[in-house]
Amino acid sequence: MKNQRLAITFILMSVVMDSMGIGLIMPVMPDLIREIEGTDLGSAAVWGGVLATIFALMQFFFGPTVGNLSDRYGRRPVLLISLVVMAFDYVLMALASTMWLLIIGRIIGGITAATQSTAAAYMADISKPEEKAANFGLIGAAFGVGFVLGPLIGGVLAEYGTRAPFWAAAFLAAANAVFGYFVLPETVTDAIRRPFSWKRANPLGAFKHIGGLPGLKRLMIILFVYAIAFFVYPGVWAYFGALQFGWSPGMIGLSLGIFGVGIAVVQGLLMRPILNRIGERNAVILGLTIDVAAFVALGFVTNGWVALALTPLTALGSIAGPALQGIMSRSVDDNQQGELQGLIASINAVATILAPLIVTQTFFWFTRDDAAIFLPGAPFLLSAVMTLGCIFIFISRPRRSKVPAP
Repeated sequence: MKNQRLAITFILMSVVMDSMGIGLIMPVMPDLIREIEGTDLGSAAVWGGVLATIFALMQFFFGPTVGNLSDRYGRRPVLLISLVVMAFDYVLMALASTMWLLIIGRIIGGITAATQSTAAAYMADISKPEEKAANFGLIGAAFGVGFVLGPLIGGVLAEYGTRAPFWAAAFLAAANAVFGYFVLPETVTDAIRRPFSWKRANPLGAFKHIGGLPGLKRLMIILFVYAIAFFVYPGVWAYFGALQFGWSPGMIGLSLGIFGVGIAVVQGLLMRPILNRIGERNAVILGLTIDVAAFVALGFVTNGWVALALTPLTALGSIAGPALQGIMSRSVDDNQQGELQGLIASINAVATILAPLIVTQTFFWFTRDDAAIFLPGAPFLLSAVMTLGCIFIFISRPRRSKVPAP
């Protein structure tokens, strides 16, 4: 029991560091790019967008590959190797003197960003069917903690130079790899190990195979649309807060931090009792319904304090994701958990690529000088419509599907 607690601690720390590592470097990326390129802030923003897109594309293409590798060779080697390579990747970026090195760093980082999907597969391995959604909630909570800590620590370290956060991220990844080497047992046994197949180790092949299982294609569509809708928070919150409420960058950062803490509390502490009381299916419906209400409210709110007061409501809606993931995990065999989580990572990566374009363009069209209706909250209303669509797709799921009833 103690060994399992240490293993779970390592898994959650891996997710925290994965999330925190991204946030650590965010505060210094504009200055680092300007330092390397000798360019203005606008051009640096363009390069920053290119680097973010490259990272997401690598996650899309290689998520299923890494997941299939973990089904064949085990979670332990994939997690430990990913952390070691991640540490070297941060060192490379800390030493980078050209944009090409930063691009290479983001390519490597995107490929090895396997910690969250493989960590989810590990949690699925050690969980009873009825515990999976709650344990996925712990992963969501860990991600929320990292989301809050990363930018805060990165901002402090930035005072010591543009390279300091990269060295810190490298140290954390390496230290966690050493910790995992001593405490992480393997969960993939010969009974569930399956051969590696390139046909299934790519996004299209994985989607064809996993999506062919009864009921799962609809769930993946819901996951994809919901991921785009939920991206409205990081996608336009800074612009929305500045225009609608006149918030400073510090206030915007504080509000995002409060939101991250709220998600961590909901998914880490409230997820299990909610599931025990209403079950996974009702948790998905409740979470999506709360999200619709929160999106509609934010679409019309004009007072910043009211927007902050809505934070507990918006955080409570985050129960939908882990509950949906729990249903999906219980609908595949034990030897497909890595493949499923890798495919989920690919779906989220595509959403990460498309969502910024959708929500920022919506914000632009409804806030431009000649807009027919001036409505800064329009992206949130669009997210409400998309989430409402997810509810209708979910409740219309055929009952005769082999997807186990929550």
